[in-house]
Amino acid sequence: MTNVAVIYYSSTGHVHTLAESAAAAAGKAGAEVRLRRVAETAAEATIATSPEWAEHLAATGGVAVAQVEDLDWADVILFGTPTRFGLPAAQLKAFIDSTGELWQQGRLVNKVVSSFTSTSTSHGGQESTLLALNNTFYHWGAIIVAPGYADPVQFATGNGNPYGTSHISHDDTTPPGEENLSAIEFQARRTVEIATALKTGMQAA
Repeated sequence: MTNVAVIYYSSTGHVHTLAESAAAAAGKAGAEVRLRRVAETAAEATIATSPEWAEHLAATGGVAVAQVEDLDWADVILFGTPTRFGLPAAQLKAFIDSTGELWQQGRLVNKVVSSFTSTSTSHGGQESTLLALNNTFYHWGAIIVAPGYADPVQFATGNGNPYGTSHISHDDTTPPGEENLSAIEFQARRTVEIATALKTGMQAA
């Protein structure tokens, strides 16, 4: 069985919604799945300035917090993050920065990885955020599986970012719709399929 870790950060819930859909799609594709949120590092006073942020943090308290062990366990890692000035959120970056020991041991080599994001505006840095995450994957020796334009859903939705599923929240007024969910479900299935084929081939070699 292929092990999938969906690891994400979400402040107001949009990336959380995408992460849940990714986890469900991976499970339907036959994978063992762990859905994990990274720890919140922002100060309580900062969170309190946004009711949506505070409410979402309280509502998702039951989601297990990601640990480095989840990466070691996984064959596939799907990362989700909102965009912050064209880059991944600091909370996710802090988690990634804690993986040094696994990296030094070579335990992240050949992990199959893919990522998705959400921004407030149409040109808010979706692609630069996903490309920035790829820089980490290169250092790990991981295998990046992008959705590309490998399925009709990438054309039909009008939201087929080939780098990774990208939601636009229009300043938090628009949650992920069916087109976003279809895109992330395809991305998760594709990643699981490639990882399963790779794992089978390497075990047979």
